Amino acid sequence: METTRTLGRSGIEVSALGFGCWAIGGEWQGTDGQPLGWGRVDDEESVRAVRRALDLGVTFFDTADTYGAGHSERVLGRALGKRRADVVVATKWGNVFDEDTRTRTGGDASPAYLRRALTASLDRLGTDYVDLYQFHLSDEDTEQAAQLRDACEELVREGLIRAYAWSTDDPARAAVFAEGPHCAAVQHTLNVLQDAPAMIRLCEEAGLASINRSPLAMGLLTGKRRARQPLEAGDIRSRPPAWLQGFGDGSGADPEWLARIDAVRDVLTSEGRTLGQGALAWLWARSPRTIPIPGFRSVPQAEENAAALEKGALTDAQLTEVDRLLGR
Repeated sequence: METTRTLGRSGIEVSALGFGCWAIGGEWQGTDGQPLGWGRVDDEESVRAVRRALDLGVTFFDTADTYGAGHSERVLGRALGKRRADVVVATKWGNVFDEDTRTRTGGDASPAYLRRALTASLDRLGTDYVDLYQFHLSDEDTEQAAQLRDACEELVREGLIRAYAWSTDDPARAAVFAEGPHCAAVQHTLNVLQDAPAMIRLCEEAGLASINRSPLAMGLLTGKRRARQPLEAGDIRSRPPAWLQGFGDGSGADPEWLARIDAVRDVLTSEGRTLGQGALAWLWARSPRTIPIPGFRSVPQAEENAAALEKGALTDAQLTEVDRLLGR
């Protein structure tokens, strides 16, 4: 398997594995106190993990302005430092938040806010351009989105961003952004347990990269979660919002999901892979367009995820076997 992939029609080359920087933002919440992060985090360890990933050949980092209410961008910017030019940085806009109280306060889909949000992200990241700028409000109406797409084209012309994308699970919405010449990708949920055939088809037809969030099913595919194992209070999975599947009522991992993982465990752990590495290998086999972005909070997690690149993709036969075992 090639260890690099291209970000859609942008021509920007990235490692076939990206690193998702949601978890390293630390704790933050909604106005109702709903946790939106993954619990406590050690910033120095986050910096070490990013730098370790760089040394292991990872060149694509995906964050968002709202992760940790600005904190993830700050930590990533510090970790990259002078190596900024060696990597491809993706961030997102659309959520409004208060950095001081670490609270998400709402959303803003106006073109005016788009520009303000980008200026703030550039400052936190310590850079003068973003490689891939992604709209973070997944269910915004398409007329509004078309205006934002055109505003992104203007930002490309100004050299502030190189390409843009929408983070959404709806192929019809993604198709609206895809009409823009510098739209390079769509970020969407995709993992062994949650296939997205319509979105993959759109990416292949429109020449977009498929950036895969939740590639390890919010940690279920690391094999480290047991049924009903409680989660720490600041972890979003302890009070899962409606869109977060696999953690039922918040009392821990959903036994039904764990049973499905057990069904495919032998295929995923073939050739000496860990379960998580097998889940990434499934994504690479699923389409030449996929770029999974697993999260991380420590150097060992960074090393395990990066090592999946050496082992490469599953075979077509293994892909078919996984579908059979899951009754697809």
